[in-house]
Amino acid sequence: MTTTHAAAATPAPAFVIDAGGDTSIGLTDIPLAAARAEADGADGVVVSETKHDPFVSLTLAAQNTERVQLFSGIAVAFARSPMTLAMQANDIQELSGGRLVLGLGSQVQQHIERRFSMPWSRPAARMRDFVLATKAIWHAWETSERLNYRGEFYTHTLMSPFFDPGPNPHGNAPIWVAAVGERMTETAGEVADGVVAHTFTTRRYLDEVTLPALRRGAATAGRADMPGVSLPAFVAMGRDEAEIRAAAFAVGKQIAFYGSTPAYLPVLELHGWAGVHEALNAASRRGEWQEMASIVTEEIVREFAVIGTPEQVATQLRARYDGVVSRLSFSTPYPVAPELWPRLYAALRS
Repeated sequence: MTTTHAAAATPAPAFVIDAGGDTSIGLTDIPLAAARAEADGADGVVVSETKHDPFVSLTLAAQNTERVQLFSGIAVAFARSPMTLAMQANDIQELSGGRLVLGLGSQVQQHIERRFSMPWSRPAARMRDFVLATKAIWHAWETSERLNYRGEFYTHTLMSPFFDPGPNPHGNAPIWVAAVGERMTETAGEVADGVVAHTFTTRRYLDEVTLPALRRGAATAGRADMPGVSLPAFVAMGRDEAEIRAAAFAVGKQIAFYGSTPAYLPVLELHGWAGVHEALNAASRRGEWQEMASIVTEEIVREFAVIGTPEQVATQLRARYDGVVSRLSFSTPYPVAPELWPRLYAALRS
């Protein structure tokens, strides 16, 4: 008599693992970086909008990969109109074979008005309108129904057949919205597929601020599903103690920079560290950028970051974010030895 045994089920990965997000990478380096991330085992590749247009970067990544999702983390919504954004995203979705994840962010008032020369007002309400307008444009292309979107900030009522690309053969891309404050997070819960949390986020802030706001937004829309959470986590990773110490110092400097900014004060306030913000903000106004890292204690660094070898980092990330974060990427403001990334991805899945 032959007995068959069911194969042990492979545990599902705790997170979708997104590589990339390096704001210093050159445009010509993106094809190789995206291909390497795919070969290393990442599930997605993140590109940001800092020195380069994210849709150019996504085009390069799409042409040099086959499997990974392509995540704009983030594209500045208010620097564009919903129509231009809808067309750019639709093109990347078609070019990549349906692998786009459209991450949008508001940026801050000074950049929108002074860098982009675009209007700014009530960012959460404007983002809601922007996302709904984008979806309405895609719907018109998908169904050939008359485009008739009339929102508070955006109006789109003209779509001639000559300019209509028709339905995307791969469907429309999911939209994720970047948020720190409660109102923008509620907007993400109402109209988006997920929220992109800021790097300057702790597990406590996720539990007490982000997730409740996301649930409120979903409830407002009557949604049965819970939108996802993407987190670019601070990681101080190295091959030995010297590399790990250097990485932790670099992460501490980045935490100090964010902590000096009033927009991120609520995160520190939640932990009772408002005085740390005041000291960092005063130091930044004096131009004491190098000295600011000494204000950030080891306790603060460990609250924001995970520290160690790739295997130790993976264990800490799973313990801290499993069941809370659905997409995980990594903020590493220091050079990382390339061989550490596949070790981290493998450890996160083990």
